[in-house]
Amino acid sequence: MSKVATRFAPSPTGALHIGGVRTALFNWLYSKNQNGSFYLRIEDTDKERSKDEHKIQIIKSLNWIGIEHEGEEYIQSTKIDDHINVANELLKNGYAYKCYCSTEEIEEQKKRARQKKMPYIYNRKWRDTDEKDAPKNIKPVIRFKSKIEGSSILKDLVQGDVEIENNTIEDFIILRNDGTPTYNLSATVDDHQMGMTHIIRGDDHKINTFKQIQIYLAMKWEVPQFAHIPLIHTIEGKKLSKRDNASTLDDYSKIGIMPDALRNYLLRLGWSYKDKEIFTLEESIKCFNLEGIGKSPSKLDISRILSMNEHYIKTIDENDLYSNLVNYCEIYKEKIKPEKEAKIKSSLFFLKNKAKTLEDIFNNSKYIIVDEVKFDGNDLKLIDDKAKKIISEFKNELSSLKDFNKENLESIINELIKKHETNFKGVGQPLRVALTGSKFGPGLYDIVISLGKDEVEKRLGKIL
Repeated sequence: MSKVATRFAPSPTGALHIGGVRTALFNWLYSKNQNGSFYLRIEDTDKERSKDEHKIQIIKSLNWIGIEHEGEEYIQSTKIDDHINVANELLKNGYAYKCYCSTEEIEEQKKRARQKKMPYIYNRKWRDTDEKDAPKNIKPVIRFKSKIEGSSILKDLVQGDVEIENNTIEDFIILRNDGTPTYNLSATVDDHQMGMTHIIRGDDHKINTFKQIQIYLAMKWEVPQFAHIPLIHTIEGKKLSKRDNASTLDDYSKIGIMPDALRNYLLRLGWSYKDKEIFTLEESIKCFNLEGIGKSPSKLDISRILSMNEHYIKTIDENDLYSNLVNYCEIYKEKIKPEKEAKIKSSLFFLKNKAKTLEDIFNNSKYIIVDEVKFDGNDLKLIDDKAKKIISEFKNELSSLKDFNKENLESIINELIKKHETNFKGVGQPLRVALTGSKFGPGLYDIVISLGKDEVEKRLGKIL
């Protein structure tokens, strides 16, 4: 057996779908586990809908989650001539034929099948008809001569043996009447030329696999091994589509899900290894196998993704967490200035408290990130005359403070509570609003200490 080679072959007709990411991940992990190679093929033959921006987004998404392919991307549209040559060879060797049925005839056949509530299968009218009888005004399509007798068995590496009656596979078109190749022909020729040993893809491709194996056999090529993985469903149990919310990688990176957390979640979506939940990248590669893939569809659960992300936020090295936060803010929020790094890093232990996403950490640390506090109109109403008096007295006490620590701050606050006959909220809320612009956020002492004495005095002075 030659060295393992796998591929991921998306069409650049839209943003990369979460199901596609998992398929790419399983292919990549399998080839890594087997010391093989993983390739990326861009299937851009649908000229109308294929866009460069989608191709760029697909490549960026895969890089973001840590999936890297060997060499250059393989661009399908540059190989069309090879696909056409194979169609002509199949025609010459009697494995394919020209079909002169008009669009009207095909429509009529489809209509009759619908009336009988049966799946439409082309009636093979031109399979054995002499071309002398061909109409002059119709450009033919080329159809593959599928087997009619007996049955075929696919030895699927995930689903086990899958058997199908050969007469249920129609004589499928391999070349359209405008001379362009169809998916089943192009994908087969590409997989052969790329030397693919394993095709791992969604189980909605099973029927295509039976068609493609027939082309392999007709061309006397070595047939790769196939593994069909169950699809991802929504939490309601419907097939996940590109139109669903949270179906692309961008939907997750936007809310601050970290690449490692999402990769770990997707790895466990329909695959298991003993009762292990959390996998480092190295462990994912070492443990991954096709035997661990389940046979039934998995449900995409955003609450599980959030709790996986929260686990990573709590447990990863704080330098790594800070890098993730910086990257996230640069793309979706505002750039963190280098001079803020030390303050944010030393405060991460409380800024990440209860945070499920990087967006939560950004919101908690916004008061450090910004130079100018922006006040919410409703929160500003809390700064009435009594509140201003409290802020002013706190500022005076603070400026005469020798040791700036939590203990001393607590005693100042307790004095103010006693003096103004109020509670912690009565003193803490105006101070929090004055320092951060909002009544929500981290604990008051954490805020004060993280800003430092000078910055606190400056901000309280502004509000007064």
